[in-house]
Amino acid sequence: MKQKLNKITLLLCAAAMAVMCSCTKDNSNNGNNGGNNNGGGNTYNNHAYVDLGLPSGTLWATCNVGANMPEGYGSYFAWGETAPKETYNWTTYKWCSGNVENNGVCYELTKYCSDSFWGLNGFHDNLTELLPEDDAATANWGSGWCTPTAEQWVELFRYTTCINSYQNNVNGRVFASANGNSIFLPYAGRINTNGLNGVGQTGVYWSKGDRYYPSDGLTVSAGGTHINTSGWEMGPLYYDRYEGLSVRPVRSSN
Repeated sequence: MKQKLNKITLLLCAAAMAVMCSCTKDNSNNGNNGGNNNGGGNTYNNHAYVDLGLPSGTLWATCNVGANMPEGYGSYFAWGETAPKETYNWTTYKWCSGNVENNGVCYELTKYCSDSFWGLNGFHDNLTELLPEDDAATANWGSGWCTPTAEQWVELFRYTTCINSYQNNVNGRVFASANGNSIFLPYAGRINTNGLNGVGQTGVYWSKGDRYYPSDGLTVSAGGTHINTSGWEMGPLYYDRYEGLSVRPVRSSN
């Protein structure tokens, strides 16, 4: 019987002083709207961002997709899907043909398949990174915004200071840069076959693809970032694509 990929654990995390910028609300909020909506700052397509002075010039949004403030949990998305939904499992996953075997894994992917073993009738397209039309950040916030790559997540952890923070009654982590700017990522939890779990204790955020770790390949899993109260660690972390995770958009400074 075909076997499911093993998930690799990773703890990531955050920093000192939270940015207080307003964000425009997009989709329905699945959970906490939380927090305080003051401040100002730069915006692009009506969504606030902060310059953390990162080497790549990447600019990080101050809110999750679906949230209207930094402490808002926002919406939860399956990887490669652009709208939240009520049920998150392989049978509802957009890029699964519907053939789910007894161990609950989809073996007939119809997109983002780099190995014919996992594809529908041997399908493989070798796509390992979300296209704009399948990126929740781009689809909801417009061209110029996207889900962070693994490299961008690693850069964030490497060039900022990160600590646990309790901001406006919401647990999360703050990423503070040397230039005095910072962002707050709430512990929004995630949704899987057991429903919403980990709220207030862990935050799980999608990556755009797995190019930072190409040897692992995207099959039935996709790259993500995990932050929690224990600390953080840089490295690969994979979740089943059908799971509902948070999305924190980024954009280029160019």
